[in-house]
Amino acid sequence: MSKRPRRNHSPAFKAKVALAAIRGDKTLVELAQQFDVYPNQITAWKSQLLDGAADGFGGERSEPSMPAVDVKTLHAKIGELTL
Repeated sequence: MSKRPRRNHSPAFKAKVALAAIRGDKTLVELAQQFDVYPNQITAWKSQLLDGAADGFGGERSEPSMPAVDVKTLHAKIGELTL
């Protein structure tokens, strides 16, 4: 039995499949057959869409966990240490 080659789906395709799953007209199995993807993948894309939907409406954005790094300062520090 040969393996299926790894496929990379476009964001537009993922959104289309996730919206079809949210709509609920068909079951996950029917959608999986229609779009030729696994049902678990559809569930993952659906949850990603629902989690990221608030960002589209200007939801609160979390601050990055790490502060921005000044590369020039770090290069200067490296230069000092090598001397």
